Amino acid sequence: MKATPFLMFQGQGKEALALYRKAFPGFEEILVREHAEGGQAGQIAMASFRIGGLEIRLYDSPPVHDFTFTPSTSTFIDCDDEGQLRRLAEVLGEGGKVMMPIDNYGFSTLFTWVADRFGVSWQLNLP
Repeated sequence: MKATPFLMFQGQGKEALALYRKAFPGFEEILVREHAEGGQAGQIAMASFRIGGLEIRLYDSPPVHDFTFTPSTSTFIDCDDEGQLRRLAEVLGEGGKVMMPIDNYGFSTLFTWVADRFGVSWQLNLP
């Protein structure tokens, strides 16, 4: 058995992949398959990538839905150092939302919680 997080976009999948490729050191693209024809031509039919050992799948949904991402589901990233945390917060937070600014909240050295411009939520931690 294997469990894999799955991110469903509505036409922004390529932009999201570009952001994550830019943001995460060691980003590993495993698969990118685009729709070849129709109204979704060029959008992501299926993609998977790895960051920090975690494989994530990504997809552009054909139908438009009344829902999107929620901050109650997030990816928790333990960073290697303060510089990495601050860089990730800057890149991922650009055009997004800071839900908890960078600070020491008592449970770690440094922490921030951001949603990227697509609404995907990231908790960035320096243990």
